[in-house]
Amino acid sequence: MRRILGIILGLLLIGGVLLVAVFQGKDSAPTATKTVRGVIGSEKSEFFRDPDVVKALADKGYTVKTETSGSWAMDRLALKEFDFAFPGSSEPAKEIEAAAGLEGAQTTRPFFSPLVVISRSNAARVLAGNGLVRMTGENSGTLLMDPFLKAAGEDRTWQQLSGSAPHPELTGTVFVKTTDPATSNSGALFLAATSNVANGNSVVADDTGIARTAPLLRKLISVQGALEPSTDDPFRAFISGSGEPLVLVYESQVAALLLQKQEPGDMVVLYPDTTVNTAHTFVPLGDRARELGSFLATDPKLRELALRHGFRPQDGVPEFTAATAPHAAYLNPGLTGIRQVGTPTVKILMALAERAKGQGDTP
Repeated sequence: MRRILGIILGLLLIGGVLLVAVFQGKDSAPTATKTVRGVIGSEKSEFFRDPDVVKALADKGYTVKTETSGSWAMDRLALKEFDFAFPGSSEPAKEIEAAAGLEGAQTTRPFFSPLVVISRSNAARVLAGNGLVRMTGENSGTLLMDPFLKAAGEDRTWQQLSGSAPHPELTGTVFVKTTDPATSNSGALFLAATSNVANGNSVVADDTGIARTAPLLRKLISVQGALEPSTDDPFRAFISGSGEPLVLVYESQVAALLLQKQEPGDMVVLYPDTTVNTAHTFVPLGDRARELGSFLATDPKLRELALRHGFRPQDGVPEFTAATAPHAAYLNPGLTGIRQVGTPTVKILMALAERAKGQGDTP
């Protein structure tokens, strides 16, 4: 009898273990089946580190490991070590394709983000009082590129602007802190926009245009001193209360800060009235990551998470507008009053960057 009871208890125990395993299997997240490595712009680091993004990608069968690089430096990396590259715009993506021998690769643009200039309220209002900014709200405005670049070309200082006297912290030459235009996407595309304005509102397309715009671009860059490799450090410095009074960043960095209910401090968001949108472009470097770009662009959960990190999903203006509605005092969801311009060829843009940094031929 004891032996029979022992057998019955043993069977019940095994059955219980099996039931627990079954139910645990139903509740557990799918296991990623494929590990891929990618090189990304630093502005997307927090997106790929987000545990919810990690889980959503695992649901699609992916474990994604990333390294960061300036978008315009990616083509000089050992691309064979990566399964994908994810620069900040389509222009460096073309160079990456060429360097990897993959011209015509099936690239995807899952989301984009315009460039903005973040400012302290005192700086924004001084600029507005001198016709360089048009305020559109308590914490938002438009940077008027033509008068701003005219002031930069004249080496205007904060002290020369009317209304600056009560703000002794505003000193020295008026400039926008950017990243290195030779390696970083935001810095390069800021040059694309400013060169367009300096070239009579047309895309620089030849040596004459380069020579015409180079002196102004050189002033915009040389006044900054050391150049940052990405927007991350200048943005964090600004939010912490230090840093320059005018800093070029991605709108996504600002939107993410607001959507995640972090304290923006004394911040005004200025949208340049002439700009180039940055369509973050996914470049598959082999078959392993080929579907990943499509998932990032079309999967509802991943689009929702891209919004959480401040990005505008592909064809997602209504989604972005709805998600950021509580923060309308800072943002311009419809990009009202903003002129979007074309980008010079990669060859021209890199020539502009060299001249802006005091390299290459002198005019």
